[in-house]
Amino acid sequence: MKNKLIGWRSLADHLKFVRGFSVTLMAVATALSLPGCSTKADSDPPAAAGATAGNVTLTAAQRQNIGLYTVTPSKYHQTIESTATVDFDNERATSVLAPFSGPVSRLLVSPGDQVAAGDPLAAVDSPDFATAISAYRKAISTASTARRLADLDKDLSEHQGVAQREAEQAQTDAVNAEADREAALQTLISLNVRPQTIKDIQEGRPFSRPESLIRSPIAGTVAERLITPGQLLQAGTTPCFTVADLSRMWVMAQVFGADVASVSRGDSAEVLTGMGSTSIPGIVDNIAALVDPDTRSVLIRVLVENPARLLKKQMYVHVSIHARQESTAILIPNSAILRDDENLPFVYETRSDGSFARQPVTLGYHAGDQVEISTGLAAGNQIVVDGGIFVQFIQSQ
Repeated sequence: MKNKLIGWRSLADHLKFVRGFSVTLMAVATALSLPGCSTKADSDPPAAAGATAGNVTLTAAQRQNIGLYTVTPSKYHQTIESTATVDFDNERATSVLAPFSGPVSRLLVSPGDQVAAGDPLAAVDSPDFATAISAYRKAISTASTARRLADLDKDLSEHQGVAQREAEQAQTDAVNAEADREAALQTLISLNVRPQTIKDIQEGRPFSRPESLIRSPIAGTVAERLITPGQLLQAGTTPCFTVADLSRMWVMAQVFGADVASVSRGDSAEVLTGMGSTSIPGIVDNIAALVDPDTRSVLIRVLVENPARLLKKQMYVHVSIHARQESTAILIPNSAILRDDENLPFVYETRSDGSFARQPVTLGYHAGDQVEISTGLAAGNQIVVDGGIFVQFIQSQ
């Protein structure tokens, strides 16, 4: 019972102490609110005051925290950044069409194989092949006979053995037969018949029936194989293979708007594949004469050597084109640019009375740690480049 009484007395004493401390605080607050009473902080002058409505004026000590920059025109070489896709160098790549009709009997190469010009790619059971060889043999025989008869008639005509008209007709028949022979020869050449087989036919030597082969027209890599065994080919229409020289590729970059005027043929470029940090050098080779109707961009063709075969067709890459053409513009440090409540860019410009005012600007090309100012500033203007955040804070107070 005694312990309980001690506890209640302790609680009562504690409540009395709290009530007394609260009364003391109220008395101090009342005293501070009376006229003629102030704290040291109240007597200090404000940190900054606007000399002109909306402008900011800094004390001498505050001005030590900012850096100023005088705007002047600068010369620079623009770098245009763009996404691009990789394509074959179409001057070193070709789609191999079926030169004759018939079913595919054998495939002789696989994608990725290296081939030389004239190497066989596939074998075809083609009646066109046999027909062309037969037509050439007949044309050779017909032309030989027609020429012999024409020469004979010419000799007889000179000795009054035949009429002049008959001799001239014989000459015409010989010329027509020789023209047919040349046409038949060109047909064999277009069918990629081996030169040795053609020579055997011309000299009347026996030869084994040649196989109908689709041959590569250029040296390069078999990039695509588009046919399968048994597939029926149509002469001149069925695509069979794509052969390309992969040691050099085209990179097709999309450039928009005013950036197009900064690009010229011969400008250097760098291509980033995303596979490591190493860039591949290139040269601007062509600028399209038309605007893409879907993207409203202009295609810039960059010629890139590809010895390591890092570039693949249809690969997406990043391209930096370094313009040789020198440009002149107003460039200021990026640190000078601030944003207002609507996220619009502005800088703090020095006024004649020493205050600082917000000056809206239009941003252009970014050149490293500098940015082009399209509108809003002129040469000779002085702006804040270091401490702009500090000035903005003072203005917001």
